[in-house]
Amino acid sequence: MLMVDSSVWIDYFNGTENKEVAYLDAILGISPVVIGDHILTEVLQGFRGDKEYKKAKQLLTVIPVLQLSNKTLAIKSVDNYRALRKRGITVRKTIDTIIATYCIENNIQLLFSDRDFLPFVEFLGLKSVEGI
Repeated sequence: MLMVDSSVWIDYFNGTENKEVAYLDAILGISPVVIGDHILTEVLQGFRGDKEYKKAKQLLTVIPVLQLSNKTLAIKSVDNYRALRKRGITVRKTIDTIIATYCIENNIQLLFSDRDFLPFVEFLGLKSVEGI
């Protein structure tokens, strides 16, 4: 199972050519892909035009949507944030900490192009897609 971060979905819908988008395009409909509820919100709120919004909404709501947080995961997210801060690393967005923590705790790979996830891979065991 693979969770796709908003950084990749945004590039995908904008037609940006990069290795993450190419990987996503290659696996859609072939391998299990999921999206988090907060990721869904981030991606869909970025569309200005109704036509593009409706098309993206139709595609993204077919994919299983996972609830990314609860009390236990919220506390674990804080613990992960603090662990990185103790190493001198500040994650810029709280949502990235929540996404990374959900994936770590549920053993789900994350496809991302946002550098804020790299410390989670290096120090906390987040699984990224290798070889892309």
